[in-house]
Amino acid sequence: MGDGSGVSNHSQNPRVVITGLGLITCLGSEVDTFWDSLLNGRSGIRGITQFDASELPCRIAGEVPDFDSERYLPLREARRMSRSSQFALAAAHHAMTDAGLDGDWQEPERVGVYYGTAIGGWERAYEGLESLRLKGLARTNPFFLPSVLPNMAAFHVTQKYHALGPNSTITTACATGTQAIGEAAQAIHNGWADVMLSGGTEAIIQPFTIAGFSIMRALPTSFNDAPAQASRPFESRREGFVFSEGAACVILESLEHARARGAQIYAEIAGFSSSSDAYHIAAPDPSGAGAIRTMKRALEDAQIAKDQVSYINAHGTSTPANDAMETLAIKSVFGERAYEIPISSTKSMLGHAMGASGAIEAIVSSLSIRHGVIHPTINYQVPDPELDLDYVPNEARDTRVDVVLSNSFGLGGQNACLVLRQME
Repeated sequence: MGDGSGVSNHSQNPRVVITGLGLITCLGSEVDTFWDSLLNGRSGIRGITQFDASELPCRIAGEVPDFDSERYLPLREARRMSRSSQFALAAAHHAMTDAGLDGDWQEPERVGVYYGTAIGGWERAYEGLESLRLKGLARTNPFFLPSVLPNMAAFHVTQKYHALGPNSTITTACATGTQAIGEAAQAIHNGWADVMLSGGTEAIIQPFTIAGFSIMRALPTSFNDAPAQASRPFESRREGFVFSEGAACVILESLEHARARGAQIYAEIAGFSSSSDAYHIAAPDPSGAGAIRTMKRALEDAQIAKDQVSYINAHGTSTPANDAMETLAIKSVFGERAYEIPISSTKSMLGHAMGASGAIEAIVSSLSIRHGVIHPTINYQVPDPELDLDYVPNEARDTRVDVVLSNSFGLGGQNACLVLRQME
């Protein structure tokens, strides 16, 4: 792994491995339960319950059910945080537990946090402004403004685990989670840290977000009575992405540090790249140039040949534009071999959790490597003749998975790709 530009220094820099997984999703917050749901094609998309959505054209989302912040932090602290920060802490807790770590570091300055969010705690801004307008200054929560800031998730994780090393907040729309993990891996690779907590979080299922994406005609409107069928990546009747929420955190360590403490290892972060389309505020470049460039550079960074890729975890949003672009880009990168590579979309079951999606999908990619199975793309019933690759339709597939390419392409032309591989 190099600097994300395709230039590698494998002989000089530490290898980076994943030793802990934690997540909060609409399909559960225990890794085993989550993974079982994916393999069995279960959808976490339901009717919206967090507010009255009856007047909106899209009334479904991937809500996290029955989230209890008091499992992870005192009520007084939770009240000072946005829901996205609460999710971030919960996912970090699960990842640290899974990795067998407790935050009692010998060198806390060698432990860092790179977390991301696309939107942050906007619901707290709305609440604060409404309180100020209706109740006045004296009745307004003094913590509403800090809780809105996108860097608060990283701050709270850093504070809880006394991580004094590299710290950053990544905000690159739908590419956020992937880019956060890629840049965190670079921090270890460059010798700045031995351990990194990294991931993404999003929790903003609110009237204004659903209304805003509806105005953009980005959400499906024909499946309000059949929410589990709404997200159908690469299928001919796809209408748009299903808005979702959640968080995911991975523990990254240098290989030397992980082996010294006898840690379990899920996979190695072998390569990473990011780029910009510089094309449009919302639509992907239909030529796929940015996605092509990013996938190629990630493989170059990993020093992995195209014929070594076992599986592609697609961005796969279920929008007409993205799925066509991503298919075109994969064909351009892999040529005829594109037809031999299994490709599936986690978003077919989880919807699109924006800044959290890439991190969730990095966990999915790690689990595919660990267990030798690829989850399906559900709701794939009527193929689109223009999209003719192997999207692992409707049923999981047992197969050896040595190398995974995980794609994330976001609003504003933000592109990020990770390459994960089986430990040698």
